[in-house]
Amino acid sequence: MERSKLIAILTGAISIILAIAYLIVVQLLDYRDMKPAPISQFDQAPAIISVVWQIDKITRV
Repeated sequence: MERSKLIAILTGAISIILAIAYLIVVQLLDYRDMKPAPISQFDQAPAIISVVWQIDKITRV
């Protein structure tokens, strides 16, 4: 068997192993019971910030 063909098969096998390991890790993380983030105890009104840019003159050179 040629060396390049052997390297291609080896890298393909490594790629498939990594893909399967990734899918297993994702499934394990998705299986966990996720709790929502705690809500702050302070009653604060939401802040609204508005920024307006205005161009007075457009000059051509």
